[in-house]
Amino acid sequence: MERHAFQHDGLRLSYLDAGGGGRPIVALHAHWMEAATYVQLAERLAPRWRVIALDQRGHGYSDHASSYTRDDYLGDLEALLDHVGIAEPVVLLGNSLGGVNAYQFAGRDPARVRALIIEDIGAEVASDAGFVLNWSGTFATREQLAEKIGPRLAPYLADSFRHTAAGWQLAFEPREMLISQDHAAGDHWPDWLASDCPALLIRGADSPLTTEAELAAMASQRAQTQLAVLKAGHVVHVDAFEEFSVVVERFLEECCDTPLPASSEFYSSLPL
Repeated sequence: MERHAFQHDGLRLSYLDAGGGGRPIVALHAHWMEAATYVQLAERLAPRWRVIALDQRGHGYSDHASSYTRDDYLGDLEALLDHVGIAEPVVLLGNSLGGVNAYQFAGRDPARVRALIIEDIGAEVASDAGFVLNWSGTFATREQLAEKIGPRLAPYLADSFRHTAAGWQLAFEPREMLISQDHAAGDHWPDWLASDCPALLIRGADSPLTTEAELAAMASQRAQTQLAVLKAGHVVHVDAFEEFSVVVERFLEECCDTPLPASSEFYSSLPL
């Protein structure tokens, strides 16, 4: 994937683009992560699909922002689509924060979205991430930074480690992430139900942030929506990459080559 950038809302926003003539998928990462988390998936889906992964504001190689509202994130996504100049509707894939951004964008601008893949986030989002403040600052070594984050989460944040002249730090500012999480929290059921394009919900069976009942309700109350549950945590595409890829590929084949059936033997066979 090649790195590019564009200007929006006074910010320089960076993104990775697999290029080629494949149909477009725009991938949106979770809080604390960045576009690079979807490089392996882009390689898996090429050349049939062109994955464009955005470093969302305050993350990765994009600029820090003074504001992290819902409208800010959705405006950045709209600007990305305008910048890359893709006329056809895109598939939006999002994990956690990226998932909320994806289904809210689809609800507000359905003509630009062909399908949704929502990775382990519900229609009701809580705000409980105060522990990230402990990650602030600069550390003498990469190991010290990883130790501060802890062994459970550090592997997911590896792409966000930065070596500076002063030492090791994170690409994002933890205090800004709290602000962003506060804006993401709330009841988003109206946004979830506002679109009717084909959608795939993927839950990590071991995720502490979603429940089986919650995502099953989301699938049952929205047309053309399927649910797959995989043995993984919150970042399903990392914990269970092969299984995640198979489910995504099958969904893309069904929803974008032929109309998505009302019920699917494939999805109903997955553990719920």
